[in-house]
Amino acid sequence: MTPPKAPQQATARSPFAGCAIFIAAVAMMVFLIGFSIYSLFKQSDEISKFTAAKPIPIAIQSLEDQEPRLNDLAEKLEKFRQDLNSDADAEVSLALTADELNLAIAAYPAFEDLRGTLHVAQIDSESLRILIAFPLNGAPRFAKDGEPGWIASDIRYLNGTLIARPGLFKKEVVIQIDAIEVPGASVPPPFIGQMSPYRIAERYLTDPLLGPAMAKLTRVSLTDGKLTFTRNPKENPADLITNEEVDSASRRLFAALGMAATLFLIFAAIVIFFSLRKKRIASSDSSNT
Repeated sequence: MTPPKAPQQATARSPFAGCAIFIAAVAMMVFLIGFSIYSLFKQSDEISKFTAAKPIPIAIQSLEDQEPRLNDLAEKLEKFRQDLNSDADAEVSLALTADELNLAIAAYPAFEDLRGTLHVAQIDSESLRILIAFPLNGAPRFAKDGEPGWIASDIRYLNGTLIARPGLFKKEVVIQIDAIEVPGASVPPPFIGQMSPYRIAERYLTDPLLGPAMAKLTRVSLTDGKLTFTRNPKENPADLITNEEVDSASRRLFAALGMAATLFLIFAAIVIFFSLRKKRIASSDSSNT
């Protein structure tokens, strides 16, 4: 008589562990997608508290009867350009008032995309006050007919005043935002930190005229109610904005996602551990039967 076979023991080739890991991986992916969508809607909800559905009117400097001022501005800009390209050992600077900055935005094609979105209201010894109506992405939604893709978002507008200081970052003029004043609302510091430094001149890095001029600057400062651009061969370019400040927003996002992923992996590991333990106990009971 053939003796009965002993119950088959669990082996390393048991498909249960592999299935559990696969299920955990899929669940983690679903969790991260859900967490990202939740974060996006949460952020949109917070942004809606200090933004508006429509932009406020931002003044554009009138060019009517401005020929003398335009000529003076053109001569000042051309002289600065020539000085930058001539004597490399001489200190040169360009100081512009708020009115001259607004006139340049209104007159020169390179600044066309700034028109109607910002206006320099005041320059003092410590800060710039800039009126803004910046478009921001609102809550995501399904795209309507005629819109590219299948996901779009409504546009919200940040209407208010930037309180900011100029600086340099890797041959680029940027502004550090100290505060954003919005009538009837408060802008939370995390949003300001995410927006600052505002790379207002990033679009001009490849401009054949403005890009090389910015690359030669060693200092951008506020003096006597003017925004002053300086090239001093005795100075090293003063990067007032550090890599850490530029990358801080990205680090915060990845830290949040990393923390969420870590927590879920711990949870998934606990589930797998107890599942395998339960299977070993069941196999042990079967062997003892």
